[in-house]
Amino acid sequence: MNTGYLALEVRRAMRSARFLLFTLVFPVMLFLIYNGMYGSGKLDGGSTTSYLMCSMAAFGAFMAAMNFGARTAVERSVGWQRQLRLTPLTPRGYLLAKATCGMLVALPPVVLVSVAGAFSGASLTAGGWVQVVLGIWLAALPFAVLGLLIGQLASAESVQLYTSGIMMLFGMLGGLWIPVSIFPGWLASIAKVLPSYWLADIGHAAVTATHDLGRAAEVLGIWTVVLGFLVVRRYQRDSARA
Repeated sequence: MNTGYLALEVRRAMRSARFLLFTLVFPVMLFLIYNGMYGSGKLDGGSTTSYLMCSMAAFGAFMAAMNFGARTAVERSVGWQRQLRLTPLTPRGYLLAKATCGMLVALPPVVLVSVAGAFSGASLTAGGWVQVVLGIWLAALPFAVLGLLIGQLASAESVQLYTSGIMMLFGMLGGLWIPVSIFPGWLASIAKVLPSYWLADIGHAAVTATHDLGRAAEVLGIWTVVLGFLVVRRYQRDSARA
């Protein structure tokens, strides 16, 4: 990986106040609102506050990762990718740096939602907290790659529409906004195909004992490999066309 290019991408992300505000503040606000409405009692056998914290941490992670990757659509529109192809930076180095930076911006919302959860009464073991923060963060990888794919396919004008639509779909059908346990059977089956369900499931497993971490890792791994293959093919096609 080209560390110089990675450092450049990180600096660019940190300078975007609007991007940081949306990715950092929005998930925390959603958690506080949902927790204020439904935080008392139990959900799926665990603390509702802890369960909602995991859901919103997952939402914040995949929202940040996807939004960062999707910004490549703007870079394509202004010719930035074309300029990079004239440098020694390889396609693999470019895509790896973008995915890595997407993962870096996915970590702060997970941490901030977890801090908000701790102050709101979420109670987990030390291992549970590590699983929520580290597990959800690492499991956001396929969403960083998905953001890159959206950025490679969409135009600068349409990328926000596609990204927002997919995030809403994943948040709603993946059970982050509404627990899958109250879904009808056919809708629950659809939810378990989506990576957002398994991303949140990694956190929920620290709250209840009814979740399969091995299955979550398997599904998220498949999504990552398939999406990564599509990103590389699309980038190679654009390079050949250029």
